[in-house]
Amino acid sequence: VRTGAWYYDAVKYAVENGLMSGTGTYTFEPNTTLSRAMVAQILYNLEGQPTVTGDSTFTDLTDDWYVNAITWAEINGVVDGYGDGTFQPNDTVTREEFAQMMYNYTAFKGLDTSATADLVSKFPDGNEVGAWAETAMEWANGNELINGHDDGTLDPQGIAIRAQAASILMRFDLNLVKAD
Repeated sequence: VRTGAWYYDAVKYAVENGLMSGTGTYTFEPNTTLSRAMVAQILYNLEGQPTVTGDSTFTDLTDDWYVNAITWAEINGVVDGYGDGTFQPNDTVTREEFAQMMYNYTAFKGLDTSATADLVSKFPDGNEVGAWAETAMEWANGNELINGHDDGTLDPQGIAIRAQAASILMRFDLNLVKAD
């Protein structure tokens, strides 16, 4: 991670607080895309990696590093799968999917989910948010967790990267979790 990069403080915070780990001993790979399994693991880390009792109903989970995190997240309503019964852990996560998972986690924690924002008036692509993710994206933007890109777009179907996740997690932890 380059010092001085826009994401440096967020990455440092996420790693030092155990919310995210590096991809190697000395690497973080901030521009690497985030997978659905990575998001489940991040939220599981945020929760302190509680003991998991029960099994996942997702049909595509292998005995891999992410099983406990996804099982915990499913049991607690933090993540949803697809209509075919799969979770698709290795698929990349869109910005609106990440917002939905963060929103679900916030509701699970019993934290305030009332923040909102008018995405259509704030972003030229604000009307492109999937109907299923509108409340979550409005909440995320209303809490200044997910903001627009430098070009002014929200990019709801854009792929989330690790640096963005670290930044969102830092703001979430400082502004919502620790402020509660």
